Amino acid sequence: MPRKRPYHHGNLRETLLDAAIRLIAEVGPAGFPLREVARRAGVSHNAPYRHFRDKDELIAAVATQGFRELTAAMREAAKPQPTAIGRLKHCGLAYVSFALRRPEHFTVMFDVPASKTTYPECAEAGEESFGTLVSFIESAQQEGELPPGDTQRRALEAWALVHGIAKLATAQRLPFKSRAEVLKFAEQAIEESMAAQKSAV
Repeated sequence: MPRKRPYHHGNLRETLLDAAIRLIAEVGPAGFPLREVARRAGVSHNAPYRHFRDKDELIAAVATQGFRELTAAMREAAKPQPTAIGRLKHCGLAYVSFALRRPEHFTVMFDVPASKTTYPECAEAGEESFGTLVSFIESAQQEGELPPGDTQRRALEAWALVHGIAKLATAQRLPFKSRAEVLKFAEQAIEESMAAQKSAV
């Protein structure tokens, strides 16, 4: 008789997340049931409920993972830069680079409700990512590289710029054939946006 699959193993939560990410890459976030995640993970179809109440909570966990990695990537890219404006620029490039490197995460990160009541961990991770961008803009303002005031609005504008590029790139809507070309375009767009703002200083 075939042996029953175990309900859990050493790191079930991470295994389920990995299986979900692979499925998102293949069929999108709406194209599979939680049972299929369990099958891909090699566990009983009831096992995922030990960690996630339903598929939406599993998708939220993938999104949370994505936001945390994005925040770390932005901070890491900015760290070597000697100026605040350089840190802001590389924060933006890291955003686009993350989307190209983790398209499955990027697909679901902004589809999960931002309400702290529904998925508090995901909402907090998203806020931390945006807060990281805000902090880089504040530093550039303090160093006189960007006009003072309207920090929140400037952060939203910067986010809209890099998110738009990242979304178009992951949807293969840009006329570029390589990651390097996408990042070069992103760098030019970021620099032009910064130059326009610096001219107002």
